Amino acid sequence: MLITITAASILAISVFAWLAKRVLRIEICPVCAGVLLTWIGLVGAYFAGYRIDPVIPALLMGGSVVGIAYQLEKKLRSAPTGAPLLFKMLFIPAGFVSAYAVLEQEWAVLLFATAFLLLLPLLFFGKTGPRPEGVGDIEKRLKDCC
Repeated sequence: MLITITAASILAISVFAWLAKRVLRIEICPVCAGVLLTWIGLVGAYFAGYRIDPVIPALLMGGSVVGIAYQLEKKLRSAPTGAPLLFKMLFIPAGFVSAYAVLEQEWAVLLFATAFLLLLPLLFFGKTGPRPEGVGDIEKRLKDCC
């Protein structure tokens, strides 16, 4: 029964996020919003004492970790430092540790893993952040020009 409620929640929130995206012109992945808000709600219910099988929010949390890693990887591909595979190899396991720490209420582990997750993009993107798409093409045309 919980899986049915979970699927319905993801669908409903995704539709709402899709409508909000169209009306407000904001950049948001409706499915990502549906999954994120659903697992946050399930974890909240779990902590409030409701009988929630922690496997279900754990699955959704894992999906969020991988989704975030792939979204950051897109930005990393255009960053001058590169190394998308190494980034994902470090980010995804740390994200899983964070998700596990939330469900097990291991707050010290969560703090450490979250700090690592926040530091990791800084190490890969550097202080300037990712380069906007197309900058490499412009640079190439300028070099080829003269």
